[in-house]
Amino acid sequence: MPWFAGVSRSEINWNPTIDEEKCVRCGMCMNCGKKVFEWRDGRPVVVNPTACVVGCSTCANLCLGNAITFPPLADLRALYRERKVWNAVRRTLIEEGILPAHERPDGEK
Repeated sequence: MPWFAGVSRSEINWNPTIDEEKCVRCGMCMNCGKKVFEWRDGRPVVVNPTACVVGCSTCANLCLGNAITFPPLADLRALYRERKVWNAVRRTLIEEGILPAHERPDGEK
């Protein structure tokens, strides 16, 4: 499934940032299934940013100290719009028979 529709993951600005002043060292971020974080010198560190699932913000949602942030979702959506990612993914889903060809999402032209 081409979720990035030809856009390199390195071009997609979506990864967590940790505010060390807010971090309470709860370790919740270490539950990331993609191993984006490592525990080093008594604190979490982002070590594998491009492994982060684009659009996921579970670690930030569960962070006890509210120390984890992501780039604005509006920026990600703008990139998807600009690079026509949604259209390409939809075409692929139709071609694979996952979505019916006759339905159009709101706002699609």
